[in-house]
Amino acid sequence: MSGVYRELAEALLAVDRDHRPLNVGVAAQLACLLEVSAPKPGNVSPGRHFADLRYEDFLASALAIGEPMAGAGERGVGSTIRLAIEATGRLTRSNSNLGIVLLFAPLARAASLAGTQLHDALKRVLAATSIDDAREAYVAIRLARPGGLDRAESQDVSAEPTMTLVEVMRLAAHRDTIASEYATGFDVTFGVAVPALERARRDGLPWDDAVVETFLTLLAAIPDTHIARRSGPGLAADVTTRAREVLTAGGVRSEAGRQAIDDMDRGLRDARNSANPGTTADLTAAAIFVVLLGGGFSDVAE
Repeated sequence: MSGVYRELAEALLAVDRDHRPLNVGVAAQLACLLEVSAPKPGNVSPGRHFADLRYEDFLASALAIGEPMAGAGERGVGSTIRLAIEATGRLTRSNSNLGIVLLFAPLARAASLAGTQLHDALKRVLAATSIDDAREAYVAIRLARPGGLDRAESQDVSAEPTMTLVEVMRLAAHRDTIASEYATGFDVTFGVAVPALERARRDGLPWDDAVVETFLTLLAAIPDTHIARRSGPGLAADVTTRAREVLTAGGVRSEAGRQAIDDMDRGLRDARNSANPGTTADLTAAAIFVVLLGGGFSDVAE
């Protein structure tokens, strides 16, 4: 693990050396730190900034969501989403974490349900979402002002919702993978991302490499909907093809693969961030959060 976030991780973990599950708020913060600190192609990481979004913005937003996520078991999913975005806005003006917050909020609430497997608990949480949850989430989305958000024919975020949060997410599932996760019970997170991360860690990869491999595995499997919304499905499909080629070259596990990752990163960067696989990064963060909630931070020695 590189030094830039080993110190942050150690400060957050403090004393828990006996592999007990992390506090939900700490797990959420650490998941964000691990995700943004790994050099994922086309994304912000240490020393690799966007013109309007810097690595420090992600560090600030990671710390901001700890308290809202820690209290997720005491309130509805929508309220946690709103509180987390409001807390983020007090530290940074950039939209650095809306997708992460949307994914983390139901997971954090599910983690508070004792005696239940996380995925099963999550499905119960999603099934119980309400119109109030949708209303609160809409407020958060308007506060974050995400780029590339199209106006919807029904249940647009600028209007008052009349459906539950999961129901409105189903309406957007065909164009947004985060919305699709709500509609499917987080099938991609639990079916693709978490297994990829756990496999990488079992194989002895350090966290930064494991996170990059998980990101590439996701991107190779599913075109990034953030790219598709901003720049069209053709570019999204092209980036998915590049991710497959990088993995075929060995990814983080070979010199040729690492060179391919560097080449891919350079190819994805432009002044508009038009090829930024932001949704894939959010899904990667969700997988890290799930693994940490299960006590997986130190399962493999660094």
